[in-house]
This record gives sequence, structure tokens and C-alpha cells, in this order.
Amino acid sequence: MTIQEPVSKIRDPEHPADRIFVNRWSPRGFTQDPIPEGVLNTLFEAARWAPSAFNSQPWRFVYALHGQSEFEAFLAPLIEFNQGWARHAAALIYLLSRKEFTPPGKTERLVSRTHSFDSGAAWANFANQAMAAGWAAHGMSGFDLEKARMMLRVPEGFAIEIAIAVGRKSDGAGLPPGLLQRERPSGRSPVEDFVGRGFFPERFRS
Repeated sequence: MTIQEPVSKIRDPEHPADRIFVNRWSPRGFTQDPIPEGVLNTLFEAARWAPSAFNSQPWRFVYALHGQSEFEAFLAPLIEFNQGWARHAAALIYLLSRKEFTPPGKTERLVSRTHSFDSGAAWANFANQAMAAGWAAHGMSGFDLEKARMMLRVPEGFAIEIAIAVGRKSDGAGLPPGLLQRERPSGRSPVEDFVGRGFFPERFRS
């Protein structure tokens, strides 16, 4: 299997599903193409329409384009491994979520139990729209949380969920050999591994 193989040959769904979900994956090799802010806004537009509890829309995105003065500040919180490849991305983004919201008809702000969950839905929309538009988005949890909060000036009341590298997928030629071998879509567990009818299945414990 090589990274030149079409995704359709690598990912074979067990049940009918739109290829936009099946084909999306997270490469680390990017071209040097800059991403127009109009394209980024299209990805953010897709995120905008994610479902959220009480339409609270807790997601917040902050970004820096490659070559901008802020880019190094966005790169700095990433662990060294992620810095090695993400520095070539066209944009670095951090997804934040607001921890409190005001329910409809209320004036008092309450803690949102689903702020991270809802922001994850926005991330999924963003990532799938990136793939549909011919770009790639790679989400990362590997970063120093407190350093990110300091470098990006994120106030309390907001959770920093993930960092995201966005760019045009390359053939991976610029990656070191170890990463080049991993530059391919991964498989997924079968549906039966994570779906159960009725009460909690014992097999979920494994």
C-alpha cells in the first residue's frame, strides 16, 4: 500500500455511508500552497451549522496563516513532534469552547455540560468541508495547554480543545522516512464494536 493509492481502495465501509465521511483522514504532509482566507471562511461556515445544546454554539476558532507574525506563537505550544510537520501547514488553528451559556428565556449564565461535545461537532463539520474543498485538516491534542492559553491570550471561561493544521495535502515527500511510512489513511473498528442494541453490552468493557 502506498500513499498514492486512492482512499476508496484503502477504506471500504461495511455499510453504505457517504464518501465524504469515509475518505476524510489526517495527513501530515502539506504543499507550500497558501490557503485563501475565503476558503478558510468556507470551512468555518460549515462549522457554524453544527448542532449544539439550546443552539448555544460554544465553539470559537482562532487562527494564524503561514507567514504571519502570529504563526510562530501558534506553533510554539505544540509538542516537538507536531511542530516538525505542522510548521509547513498553510494555517494553524485552535478550537476553543465557551464553558457557560445563557439558556433561552433566561438571563443567568449556566455551566454547559456539552460545550466540548458541541465544539467537536463543529470540528467534524470543519474537517469534512476541508476535505470536500480539496484541503486537509489535521486535529492535534499534542500541545502544552497552559502555554497555548498564555501565547494565544485565552481567558478563563474557555476550554482549549484541539489545535488544527490545515493545508493542501502533498505526496509526503518532504516528511522524514518514519512519518512517510505512516502517511496513509488508517482503518476503523467495525460498527459492531461500538454499537449495541439495548442495555450496556459487556463487550464494551474490552
